[in-house]
Amino acid sequence: MVKALFVFGTRPEAIKMCPVIQHLRGRPEEFAVRVCVTGQHRAMLDQVLEVFHVVPDMDLDIMQASQSLGASAARILAELEPVFRSEKPDLVLVQGDTTTTFCGALAAFYQRIPVAHIEAGLRTGDWHLPFPEEMNRVLTARLATMHFAATEGASQNLIAEGVDPKCIWITGNSGIDAVLWVRDRLNAGEIAAPSWRGLDPGKKLIVVTAHR
Repeated sequence: MVKALFVFGTRPEAIKMCPVIQHLRGRPEEFAVRVCVTGQHRAMLDQVLEVFHVVPDMDLDIMQASQSLGASAARILAELEPVFRSEKPDLVLVQGDTTTTFCGALAAFYQRIPVAHIEAGLRTGDWHLPFPEEMNRVLTARLATMHFAATEGASQNLIAEGVDPKCIWITGNSGIDAVLWVRDRLNAGEIAAPSWRGLDPGKKLIVVTAHR
């Protein structure tokens, strides 16, 4: 049995990690799943965990008001060290490009624990765009032993950087799994849909999401 420890702390990470957590928990004869959250996005993280019924085994709650990147990174590394020593996971899974992602991978590397990177291989080619996310994902790739790329293009980015193709798996985007999971539970009445009185059910709806 593989003891898999998921480390994440933001809403986007949770959205894309929760379907993977649920899948592995559905295979208890193969995986013992543990979840550690840093709390990098406190309220937004908790909203997603509630929807997916994921209760963290460990909550580091590391964020403080006006905390710098250096301070948050230092706290994440310091708080993860005793977690990894006590849990002794066979594999640490991180996702994406946040400070939690990079620090989770680095902390696991310090403990000689293999790292699996979900949504690996995204690149802009500019270390400062976006900042600090591009560097977070580049450095995480150097620390990871398993790379789960969403697309063929992401896989090719990793290969161009010298990652062994045998360590890359093209998986698709687990964010789509999250959307389908929520859709099915809305249709089944298991999740309460908000009441948006301004929407006309007779018209098509276009949803636009934006970041920064």
